[in-house]
Amino acid sequence: MSAPVNGLLDDLAALVSVESPSRDLTAVARCADVVDDLAAQRIGRRAERVDVDGRLHLRWTFGEPRVVLLGHLDTVWPLGTLDRWPFEIDGDRATGPGVFDMKAGLVQTFAALQSLDDCNGVAVLVTSDEEIGSTSSQQLIEDTCRNASAVLVLEPSADGALKIARKGVGMFRVEVTGRAAHAGLEPERGINATVEAAHQVLAIAGLGRAEVGTTVTPTLLSAGTTVNTVPASATIAVDVRAETVAEMARVETALQSRGPVLPGAAVKVVADSVRPPFERRHSAQLFDRAQRLAERLGLGSLDGVAVGGGSDGNLTAALGVPTLDGLGAVGGNAHAEGEWLSVSALPQRTALVAALVNDLLEDIR
Repeated sequence: MSAPVNGLLDDLAALVSVESPSRDLTAVARCADVVDDLAAQRIGRRAERVDVDGRLHLRWTFGEPRVVLLGHLDTVWPLGTLDRWPFEIDGDRATGPGVFDMKAGLVQTFAALQSLDDCNGVAVLVTSDEEIGSTSSQQLIEDTCRNASAVLVLEPSADGALKIARKGVGMFRVEVTGRAAHAGLEPERGINATVEAAHQVLAIAGLGRAEVGTTVTPTLLSAGTTVNTVPASATIAVDVRAETVAEMARVETALQSRGPVLPGAAVKVVADSVRPPFERRHSAQLFDRAQRLAERLGLGSLDGVAVGGGSDGNLTAALGVPTLDGLGAVGGNAHAEGEWLSVSALPQRTALVAALVNDLLEDIR
C-alpha cells in the first residue's frame, strides 16, 4: 500500500515549484490548479472548488464523508523565495519553501488514496488559508468534518512524532482610541493612545499562567501618526496559547473585559482568529490505532507529542470528532530557512495513511 518514491518526488517538485503565500489569492489559486491536476492523475477525480470571498479551497468527496483527510496548500513564504531557494534533493533530504509544511502532506494524501481499492466514505479537504488562521475556511472545515468518524491531518511531523494534542491559539487585536493634540503647544488637550497602550500591554502580558502552559504575548504594536502629535490611536496584536478550553475561555474573557486606564481613552478587543485547544482525549484512540498499524507495516514504534502551534485539527477536535495530526512529512525547520523532509520516509508515511484510512473504513462498513 505504498507509492513509488520517484513518483512522490515528482509530485512534490511540481507542488513546491508553484509558490503559494497565504495572502496572495492569485498565487494560491495557481497552486490549487496544480493540486487539482495531481489529484486527477492519482485518484481520477477533480475537486469541488469552493470560493469564499475570492479565496479558493478544494474538496473531494466519495459518498458520505466518514474519514476526512485534511490539509492546506498555502505557505508562509513570499513570492520570489524559489529564486534563491529552489526545490532540491540532497541524499535523503528534500528542501524548498513549503516542502515540509505542508506540500508533502498533500502528495501523500492522494498517493495513499490511489493505493486503496475503495474510497467510498472518504473526503479530502485542502484549504488555502491555514497559515493565517483559517478565517475563510473554518465553516467549510466544520461542515465537512462534523459528522465524520475520524479526521486525519496531514500536517508535518518533526522527528516523525505524531501530534496528539495542540494548544489553542487565539489571535486578538486591541484597538486603543485617544485624542490627538499638538505635542508641543497643548499636549494636555490630548489623550495619549501610546501611553494607554503601554498600560494595556503590561496588564495583558500578566494574563499568562506558565504553570498550566498558558502564554499571553503582546506582539505587534503600532501607534500615532507624526512625531509631534499626541497619538490618537494605537493597535496591539496579542498571541494567546492555552492547553485547555477553560484556560482559553478565561483569557478571552479577561481580554474582552479590558477597560481604559487614562480618562477619556477607549479600548476595544477584537478576536481575529481563535482555534480551540486540541486536547489529548480527541486523539487517543486514533493514535493507538496508528501505533498498531505502524508495527504491522514494519515502521516501528510511533511517538506522540503535544505542541504549542495550532492547526485545522484544533477545529475538528473542538467538534468532538476524533482527530490525529502530524501524519505528513517527517523532517524539520517548519517556517524556517532550510525546512526539509526525509525522502525515505515519504513512502512509509504514505503507507501509514493508507492503512489508517482503510482500517477506519472497514470499521464503518
